Amino acid sequence: MNPGADPGARLRASLRGLDDPPSLPGWNHAELADLLGASERTPAAVLVPLVQRGARRSLLFTRRNDGLRTHAGQVAFPGGRIESDDADAVAAALRETEEETGIARGLVRPLGFLDCFETISGFGVTPVVAEVSADYVLAPDPREVAEVFEVPLPFLLDTANLRRSEIDWRGRRREIYEYDYEGRRIWGATAAMLVNLLRRMQAMP
Repeated sequence: MNPGADPGARLRASLRGLDDPPSLPGWNHAELADLLGASERTPAAVLVPLVQRGARRSLLFTRRNDGLRTHAGQVAFPGGRIESDDADAVAAALRETEEETGIARGLVRPLGFLDCFETISGFGVTPVVAEVSADYVLAPDPREVAEVFEVPLPFLLDTANLRRSEIDWRGRRREIYEYDYEGRRIWGATAAMLVNLLRRMQAMP
């Protein structure tokens, strides 16, 4: 990646267009094939929210409520299952973002997609990258979200801040990615989607 290039512009240029949504299998399919087999993945979508204030750019994350039954306390992008009345992944990501954070969908402008990602829980996730107006107002759902915060984009694009490690999962060694930002651990599927973004940006001329 050209260090002198505008990272925000490179990010936008690296995305799949809104007229070119990704489809399964996910880019990490081979890593999970032995666990999930050919079972159908449950469609889901997340919003990867880009906030720009002048020359400063950041990505917005949520931290899940500590009392949730699954993924309690984890850092995530807003999103969830694609419901039957959602027109598509974009509609689902906008709806979930508004429900979780209170950010009105009118303040969100979809830009494009990352590649689909498969989770160990059997979801096929479509990441929707979007620009969120810098004057957004938060009203997080306390049942789901404990915190909404931003991380500077340059921090996430600096590979020196990305750590790789291995864990045992159902008898197999699995590689995981993670960032540590001001005491907040960004890992699992969320960090893996950021790795997909990095790889797409690095593949550009």
